[in-house]
Amino acid sequence: MTITAKIISQADTALNMMFDKEPLSYLEVASLYAAVLAGRQNVATLAVLYNHAADSDLKALLKRSITEQTEWLTSRAEKALAGAALPDLHFMQRALLDNPPDIPADARFSDQEIALILANTAKASQMGVLAALHNCYQPYIAKLFQDVLDKAADYNFSVMQLALGKGWLPRLHKVQH
Repeated sequence: MTITAKIISQADTALNMMFDKEPLSYLEVASLYAAVLAGRQNVATLAVLYNHAADSDLKALLKRSITEQTEWLTSRAEKALAGAALPDLHFMQRALLDNPPDIPADARFSDQEIALILANTAKASQMGVLAALHNCYQPYIAKLFQDVLDKAADYNFSVMQLALGKGWLPRLHKVQH
């Protein structure tokens, strides 16, 4: 997307938010509600994975996933649903520990497993957000999901680069023709 197209898109979105008072569609509400539910659960899961991780780069990526991905989307989805009854489902707030607790190896995830969980979760989340984007009627909701996809693609690239760099993801050999 060109810079001009991005500026026009932002201006269109701002004008739509100010003057278009059409209520959200059922699909938009369901998608936003699902984002809130999934986000609350994902923060709990990511905190547990953070506390299992030993690698400092992986911990930084997990913390980034909590703040820049999950909490970022959850707060925006809640704001878009302002006035609607939000889910009462809340999970225990977990502390992010600097050092992994003493958990036997058979009861904890390895750093490689955590990186692959992150990669798979990111891909699945992106598919859900893409489906939500395709069901949008309100430009500002579509823009929210577009922003999520942009951030998610950058994040997923970071996960893959970390996994490759640490040897947690096997490199595929080129096929000889």
